[in-house]
Amino acid sequence: MSDSFPSRLFETLRQGTAAAAGELLWPYRQWLTLLARLQLDSQLRGKSDASDIVQQTLLEACRGLGRFRGETEAELLAWLRQILAHVIAHEVRRYHGTHRRDAAREVSLEQSLAESSGRLGSLLAASATSPSQQAARHEQEVLLAAALARLPDDYREVIILRNLEGLAHEEVARRMDRSPGAVRMLWVRALARLREELDRSE
Repeated sequence: MSDSFPSRLFETLRQGTAAAAGELLWPYRQWLTLLARLQLDSQLRGKSDASDIVQQTLLEACRGLGRFRGETEAELLAWLRQILAHVIAHEVRRYHGTHRRDAAREVSLEQSLAESSGRLGSLLAASATSPSQQAARHEQEVLLAAALARLPDDYREVIILRNLEGLAHEEVARRMDRSPGAVRMLWVRALARLREELDRSE
């Protein structure tokens, strides 16, 4: 993905078509959705949907592609995280009844999103089965998010709660209404299935 990224992006910008820009950014929606889910606290999660936040993020990204000056996919991911932080901060202001922009909150959100992205990279390293996967870990966060999206719901949930939210098996068991032993077995099966999905996407 990353090898063809710069030329495709700049060609899209030269053509100036919003539809083409949208198609270029569409593959990142699952990655953004996963990051958004990890950031929405319980209070906001009941009022805001991660898919709506991602849709707004991609819309703002399409509008602002002309201002993007990066040349690598890693720079694009950092730019998209920044836009996502801005959109989430706007939602927080809206639901907490304040219209004043809080730059510190947005910076904090950006840092938190970067940490979540880092946890995705760590999960990818743990699941990687080839040197090429390990070498391209950062750019393959997007592939990991897509692989997670293809898993059965309970597999995806146990990986998100255990690996990405960092919850203990006991807390995961409580959230999923299962015994800790059942959660451990589910988690092992889920990681094995994730490795299979990653191998398919190589």
